[in-house]
Amino acid sequence: MSRFSDDVYNRDAPVTLQRETSHFFGFVYFRQVKDVSVKRGYFQKSLVLVSRLPYTYLFHSLLQIIAPEFFEKLEPCLEAVCNEINQWPLPVPGLSLNLPLMGVVLQVRIPSKTDKPGGSPVRAMTRENLLPAPTVLPTIHELDLFKCFQSVLIHLQMLWELMLLGEPVVVMAPSPTISSETVLALVSCISPLKFWCDFRPYFTIHDSEFREYTTRTQAPPNIVLGVTNPFFIKTFQTWPHIFRLGETKMAGDLPKQVKVKKLSKLKTLDTKPGIYTAYKTFLHKDKILIKRLLKGFQRKRPSEVQSAILRRNLLELTQSFIIPLERYMASLMPLQRSVTPWKTPPQIRPFSQDEFMSTLDLTGPQLTSVLKGDWMGLYRKFFRSPNFDGWYRQRHKEMTQKLESLHLEVICNADLLGWTKDKSEVEIVDLILKLREKLTMRINWSNLIIMTIFLNLKNKARRQQLQVKDGILDKLDAFINSIISSLPVDLQTVLNTH
Repeated sequence: MSRFSDDVYNRDAPVTLQRETSHFFGFVYFRQVKDVSVKRGYFQKSLVLVSRLPYTYLFHSLLQIIAPEFFEKLEPCLEAVCNEINQWPLPVPGLSLNLPLMGVVLQVRIPSKTDKPGGSPVRAMTRENLLPAPTVLPTIHELDLFKCFQSVLIHLQMLWELMLLGEPVVVMAPSPTISSETVLALVSCISPLKFWCDFRPYFTIHDSEFREYTTRTQAPPNIVLGVTNPFFIKTFQTWPHIFRLGETKMAGDLPKQVKVKKLSKLKTLDTKPGIYTAYKTFLHKDKILIKRLLKGFQRKRPSEVQSAILRRNLLELTQSFIIPLERYMASLMPLQRSVTPWKTPPQIRPFSQDEFMSTLDLTGPQLTSVLKGDWMGLYRKFFRSPNFDGWYRQRHKEMTQKLESLHLEVICNADLLGWTKDKSEVEIVDLILKLREKLTMRINWSNLIIMTIFLNLKNKARRQQLQVKDGILDKLDAFINSIISSLPVDLQTVLNTH
């Protein structure tokens, strides 16, 4: 993807699905076949797919299609697959895409930030009569939450809080699949809030950060690790939160629920499944949800329905928490009438934690959530987490871009030509400099000939895809050209040189 298309994609995609710049997502298909001719008794081979886009289900489906034939035909298979993928359209949030691959058509729809939270991706798809009939992926990023959490349903409130606060967590699972799915389910349970901390769905002793993460001389980092090696039980004893998962067992007609245990009991390799932590939740358990899910299991309600109920509940819980923050953040935005063409845009007011806390009595989460507890204590701890820092920086960036867009519109709707009539050449050129700065990505200043700052500069508004009204940028370009034409010929020559 080109850098320009990255900006367009990230502008329209939900923050949880935006392209990563500092990390890759790796998806692995592993095959192990008995082979007596091999020293270890098994022939093992893996196929790895790497991307900066967090599309779990899409890449899982790709590997299911590609891997079996790859193990038979090897490189020629990959060459054919790459040729097909090269013909795919770029990902566009909000549009249904038909992706042909090895005789199969995958129909997917990447969610858009304008989608209704919790809406059905299947209903939003564009129906087409295709041959062969497409394989419709109802979602490209969500896991089966109920399957992942069925043994910890009575502790969902704790899991949600730990993820919201970005606490250091180790998931010890019996297999890489369970480890990976559980970690991905955990970080997605605070959606639509993005999990801004690091997470490793499958971490091994061969990872480069192994020594850093297992040291006892410093506090664990804000990260969620998924592991399978029993060796980690001893290594991670100093971590504050450890989920020891086993194979799902049934207690009558219900999945057996693991217990919360003291960290001091995590000592031996045969440690029983459980949540080893001293964490005390700020909010009370949602007993109505737990009862509903357990009753649904008894009634053999389909897992996808159980997952939908669970995801909807977690979504509403996160929204109840984040809406007061969004409302307060919006109040920090300068009034539109304070944006004038003759001054730089006014500044966004700084975020005051005390001021925000004072708004909770009237606009707090108790208005939309039935859960009781210490909401204020939860907010105070959230303010110290990487998730708050990431959320705030993202929202501040969006608001700054909105101010830039408003400023451009105000400039273009002003009588700037009338303003220039009684101004000197220096003042007019200074105005052009400021307007060009609005439209350019960066300024290359020169002490000798200041006018050469216009050479080879890219359009900032188009570069950042600022949301301005149709015709605004063309209008501004026309205005700049009108001003330039009113200046002496020598200045026009410099300004028109590109």
